[in-house]
Amino acid sequence: MQENTEKDFDFSLNGLLKFIFQYKQALLIVTVAAFVLSVVISFLIPPQYKSTSIVFPSASTSISHSLLGVNLPKKELLTLGKEEEVEQMLQVLQSDEIKKKIVLKYNLMSHYGISGSSYPQTRLDEEYKDNIKFTRTPYFSIEIEVYDKDPQIAANIANDITSLVDTTINNMLKERAMKALALVEREYLSLKEHKQLLEDSLKRIQSKGVYHYEYQSQALSEALGKALAEGKTKGAEEIEKKLKILAEYGGVYVSIRDLLERETEKLSILESKYSEAKVDADQDLPHTFVISRAVKAEKKSYPVEWLIITLSTISAFIMGMFLLIILDRLIKKKNLEKS
Repeated sequence: MQENTEKDFDFSLNGLLKFIFQYKQALLIVTVAAFVLSVVISFLIPPQYKSTSIVFPSASTSISHSLLGVNLPKKELLTLGKEEEVEQMLQVLQSDEIKKKIVLKYNLMSHYGISGSSYPQTRLDEEYKDNIKFTRTPYFSIEIEVYDKDPQIAANIANDITSLVDTTINNMLKERAMKALALVEREYLSLKEHKQLLEDSLKRIQSKGVYHYEYQSQALSEALGKALAEGKTKGAEEIEKKLKILAEYGGVYVSIRDLLERETEKLSILESKYSEAKVDADQDLPHTFVISRAVKAEKKSYPVEWLIITLSTISAFIMGMFLLIILDRLIKKKNLEKS
């Protein structure tokens, strides 16, 4: 009996056309009702406007190395970023800092109609993710898309986010650079002070007559030998006094002199690092190349009325046919059971 009921319906084109003609009134009612309902719903849905901004990240590089470095492997300041920089910028775009600033500036809690609702923060997060999207393109750029019922607000948010990327990155880098600067500055000033103390000590020894220990020691020894050989007792005594002073302060002089040379070399290196740290701490350069800024959209992006109406009408027609086929087979099966 089940096989007979299955054979009762013809799924060929002719069979379907006959079936549609048989139930044309019911299908027409369903289709028209779906059409009218979809028209009403599509026009009740609030329109959404889309604005897009496209940016390229710059290459990650130290400004001080790029400007002050000599013979250092580095990326140029004007080089576009690659995969690593794109991923880093996506993380910055999704950061809480940017999100909080946008939410506060545009009062999105009220703008999205969330104020007073249950779980407002959760709803705000969902609305933010739905309306503000960051997409990586195949060309290592990032597309910032903003949807809003107000086309001007959509454009403003997209452009503000673009600007906030630079601000956020600079703030993060500056915080770290300022700590590095404080550390280098402390070491630099300490070493500079130590060098000055060594120079003062060396000057005091030089005031005793010690200027170049090795040269003076050799010269005075030769002069003493010559004076003694010539019988110049008084001259020899004067030279012996100088040799005594040289013997007393010579060792200290050599130690301080050698230490001063090493400290001067260290200070030169540290001074270079200090200059680099100051440049890094004071930098406020952009980290993005803005390809296109968002503009106010002239046409809404969503909803697309004709698409909603068409899909809804076709879906209703197919669903109506499917239900009528089931109903038709149930009726025929029941009639067969009665007979």
